[in-house]
Order: sequence, then C-alpha cells, then structure tokens
Amino acid sequence: MFYRQWQKWMDSGFWILSHSFLFLLLASLSLSLLLPACNRYTVSPSSFSPADEITPRRQPVELSLVSYAVTRAAYAEIIPLFKEKWHREHHQEVRIRQSYAGSSTQTRAVINGFPADVVHLALALDTNKIQEAGLIQPGWEQEVPNQGIVAHSVGAIVTRAGNPKHIRTWSDLAKPGVSVITADPKTSGIARWNFLALWGAITQTGGTETEALNFVTQVYRNVAVLAKDARESTDLFLRQNQGDVLINYENEMILSAQNGLAKNTLVIIPDVNISIDNPIAIVDKYVDRRETREVAEAFVEFLFTPEAQRAFAKVGFRPLDPIASQKFSPIKKLFNAEDLGGWNNIQDKFFKDNGIFDQIQLEIQNTASR
Repeated sequence: MFYRQWQKWMDSGFWILSHSFLFLLLASLSLSLLLPACNRYTVSPSSFSPADEITPRRQPVELSLVSYAVTRAAYAEIIPLFKEKWHREHHQEVRIRQSYAGSSTQTRAVINGFPADVVHLALALDTNKIQEAGLIQPGWEQEVPNQGIVAHSVGAIVTRAGNPKHIRTWSDLAKPGVSVITADPKTSGIARWNFLALWGAITQTGGTETEALNFVTQVYRNVAVLAKDARESTDLFLRQNQGDVLINYENEMILSAQNGLAKNTLVIIPDVNISIDNPIAIVDKYVDRRETREVAEAFVEFLFTPEAQRAFAKVGFRPLDPIASQKFSPIKKLFNAEDLGGWNNIQDKFFKDNGIFDQIQLEIQNTASR
C-alpha cells in the first residue's frame, strides 16, 4: 500500500516537473525571439546626460514695474532681454506689468496701495516718500550699485531750426523776447531738474544766490507754458509749435530725433549742466507680500549689465558703462543734487508751498498786474 502511494506521488511529481520543464522551454524560446526585436529600440545608458533631463517647469511669476514717463522706450528694449535671460536660467516665465506716468503721480499711487515691486522714479525725493510711508526699508540706496542710479541724463536746450533767437547757453534764456517751454516743478520731476540746472548755472560757477534768484526769475518770465510733465512739454514744442525754446532731458530729445519729431530743431547741451539722476529701488513690503523678491532683485541687478546699459544708451540715457557712454558729448562742469544741498533741502528750499519757486511765480504775477 505504501508503494502504491509512493508511486502516485512520483507519477504526480513527474507530471509537475515535465510540465514545468515545458513551460520554461517555451518561455525561453519566446524571449529568444523577442530580444532581437527589443534590441533594435534599446538606448544605452551612456546616451543620456544630465543636460538632457527635462527640468520641471515653474509657474509664471509676475513683476510690477512703476516708472516715470520717459523711461518707457528704454524698458521696451530691456524687459525682453531680462525675460529671456530669466527663462533660460530658471525655466520660468516672467510677466512684467508696467506703468508709466509723472514721478509724483506714480509715487502717490504706490503709497496709496498700487503693488509695485520695483520703482524707477525721477527723483530720490519721491523714493524717500515711499520709504517714509513704510513700504521701502531705510538704506535702499545701499542695496544696489551706484546709489540705485542705473543711468542718467543732463539738461538740454532745444531751439527752432537755424536757431533764430541765437541761443547758446542757459543765460540766453533770460533774454527779452525769448518764449520758453518747460514743465511745472509742482507736477513734474523733469521740471525740478530744469529749475536746478538754471539755478546751478549761476551758483556752481561763482555766482551768488541773489544773482541766481534774479536770473531764474527772468527765465520764468519768459515761460509761455508750464506743462504738466516732460512728455507734454515736448509735444507742445514739437507737435504744436509753441515757444522758441524748450528745456528738457537730453535723452527725451534724442528719442524724439529717433522718432523723426526733432528734425527741424537744434539741440544744445550746455557745458555747465546738472546730472539728472533717477534712482531705482525695490518696494520691500510689496515684494515680500507677493513673494517676488528673488525676481525683483535679479531684474534690478540686470539693469547694471552691459547689455542693459547699451539699451539705455540706445534711447538717449547716459549709461554707467564707459564704453557705451563714449557717443555722448562731455560736460565741462557737471554738478548734482548733492552739490545743491540734497533733495530734502532742495524740496524745502525751492518747491514746498511758499518756497522759492512759489515766490518767483508770485513776483511774476505781481509784475504782470502792475
């Protein structure tokens, strides 16, 4: 009985082994047929490199730039360069929302809640106002190179073709019968620079403040229209043919020439001139709230690169880069806002209510009414 049971086990085991052997044989034959076909499509590990790996795409980031009106042309050149660089290095799209208007208007908008990540304004005074509102941390000038000045300009005198009034320098603007177009210092950053260029033309060459007051008063007697900003004053002079002389940024006139608007004019850059320095700053409160500090800092840093400096120069700004600045005429006597006491003193002395500019306007009105 035991033998018969053992024989059943053996018979059963043999059946299992025989079938297992058959299964393995068939599987082996199948693999031998499939492997050559598979080998035709096999990529060896050595054909991969880390550079070929796909980097995960990050969500787009939005940056908000608020600036004064005449920088629009420069940023039209610069922003595409930065966006391409950032995308190449970070695999992320940057969308830059832009706003351009008068510097004081932009300052009020940011203080009142417009979420600017970066501000590029006409006056350090305006940037300081945003700081005083608690939106920018003190010491912003030290956070970027060159006190935040990425490029600058100088004052320009523009006359009609042929210079019929024989204007050569600032002093000629006080001549009787010369109609001057400039912007209003109460509403325009460029107008304050224009005023300071006139004032400094006297005080920075050995003249007294009394002499400066008399000279600047006479120039403003000749002002036919006080425009609200630099762009409007340019339009009044070039498009509407008002006035004999326009005072404006050098870069604004270079851009106008490039656009074919200044072909019937003569642009004079006086040898005694003011460095028109327009600072850029990061708005700390907004970048921290919007989590955009990384890209905002990278954008500001990019403005100091040679390619961005060339873009500033292309539209008439005097760049920091010495090579790109060679195309601009040198200035023999160049002074700046610090030479005139710094912006806090300048604002209190000249442009606050009942300051020197208001006193000049009152004197002109009183003289006209006599």
